[in-house]
Amino acid sequence: MRALITGLAVFLVGGIFVAAQNVSRPDAEEGHLLALESAWNHAEQSKDARALDQLLADTLVYVDYDGTLMNKAQYLDSTMKSDIRDEQINNDGMTVRVYGNAAVVNGAYRDKGVQKGKAFSRRGRFTDTWIRQNGTWQCVASQSTLIAR
Repeated sequence: MRALITGLAVFLVGGIFVAAQNVSRPDAEEGHLLALESAWNHAEQSKDARALDQLLADTLVYVDYDGTLMNKAQYLDSTMKSDIRDEQINNDGMTVRVYGNAAVVNGAYRDKGVQKGKAFSRRGRFTDTWIRQNGTWQCVASQSTLIAR
């Protein structure tokens, strides 16, 4: 009888442990995706093609705030050759929804810098779709829209 009670207690504790891991995992994934969004901002600001290449899937579909549609190669080329000098790119109000090996991140951004000698400041909203393959998250689709002032 004692062995049965001990076995049942171990089973219950093990079940609680497994349930706790399953509950905490989405939070860990959400934090990881938020960090990737910040890394993207930093890589774009510093024109780090290698970092951007790792963050973005080869099948990326990117829709810029002005409606320009780009694939990964076009996005990297435009970012590296851009005459824009970003001084600050910040995201806020981000939400993450994880769906197994897919995730959608929504948020707002502020972008400040200099283009053709003139200062600019933009506010917008974005939606990024991430896919986890072989344990690595990469963005497969991104869209941004300016917010009217």
